Amino acid sequence: MNRFSMPGHMTRRTFLQVSAAGVVTASSLGSAGRAFAEPYSKFTWISPRGTLEVLDDYPYWIGRKMGYFDNLDIEIDMQPGPSDGTATVKFVDVGQADMGFPSPGVFSFAIENDMNLKSAFHMGAKDTFSLAFRKGEGTNDLKTLEGKTILLGSAAWQSIVDPMLAVQGVDVSKVNYVEAGWPTWATALKAGQGDAALSWEGLRAEWIGTGLEFEYWLGVQHSPLFANTFVVRAADLEDPDRKAFLDEYLRAWAMGLEFGYRNPRAAVEAVFEEFPTLAGNIGPELGVTSILQQIAVFRGDMDKRAGWGDHDMAAWQTFFDQIHDLGQISEPVKAEDVCSNTCVEAANDFDHDEVKAAAEVYELSEDFAAIDVEAIQAGLYDQAVPS
Repeated sequence: MNRFSMPGHMTRRTFLQVSAAGVVTASSLGSAGRAFAEPYSKFTWISPRGTLEVLDDYPYWIGRKMGYFDNLDIEIDMQPGPSDGTATVKFVDVGQADMGFPSPGVFSFAIENDMNLKSAFHMGAKDTFSLAFRKGEGTNDLKTLEGKTILLGSAAWQSIVDPMLAVQGVDVSKVNYVEAGWPTWATALKAGQGDAALSWEGLRAEWIGTGLEFEYWLGVQHSPLFANTFVVRAADLEDPDRKAFLDEYLRAWAMGLEFGYRNPRAAVEAVFEEFPTLAGNIGPELGVTSILQQIAVFRGDMDKRAGWGDHDMAAWQTFFDQIHDLGQISEPVKAEDVCSNTCVEAANDFDHDEVKAAAEVYELSEDFAAIDVEAIQAGLYDQAVPS
């Protein structure tokens, strides 16, 4: 039996507050289910966004619905975290969470501040980040942003944007940043404040649902960098029991990723069942648009990867070298010292054909069955700044 807690409210005193707990049972697939000690009293994953009401975490929600987490006989806790951009690593470091989902820039903040964390499962193989502009004001030459202002939801996000700009030849010392707050930084751009705003794949589809129409320089099209990753305490990867648990936990995420790739409409439906307000705000079509954007980022070039979660160490080394040149980290970092593929083989050790078959026979609701996935896929980057 597996216990799942639903999102709770964050307090300063307790940091993480477990809310309600339910009971879910289902059969698991693949080779999951090996017996191991319970190395955690519960396992807490923490979001970098201050909310769970997004489509970004769809592998968890569809994985939970399909029973992929059910062999983990402890409480699996998903927490939104505070909106502070660095909380997702701080909480893991001090033991208030067990896995965080930081951007590479925020992960570098953890490294610079001597947090003994490692990236254990690289979710975002491509660069999810983008820059939003008011319509007619966008550019594909990011050097034109020198002397201009970029709006951020959190000041910590500068660690995301600086390397993204630097690899495009921008002198980041000439760029102004304004912390416009979560979730108001997009409305600030629309209102005429600043010249651009940080965004990311999936979010731009959600912005459309709230009437925020922009044009974008898209990192997924133009950037050699990549996106967020799952980090844990380095000691947990060295502990045999905790490592065994992480293998099983990440396998469930990998199965959710595979299912979502095979049936994105079903994955959106699972998220909407958890968050009716999100469903009402964006609806099935924009939901599918958002998830297709995310799938492109999470999957990357799978022919060159060892599976879901695999780190491209050469790409990570390029990133660390770049941010060292920027002064974002004070000492050089070797990618192999802070990124680990030790969980990747086990995480991908499941019956892919069985997951594919389950995705193909999944019965969609009428609203989702009517959505033309191929048509959405064809127009996925229509908001890009014209070449």
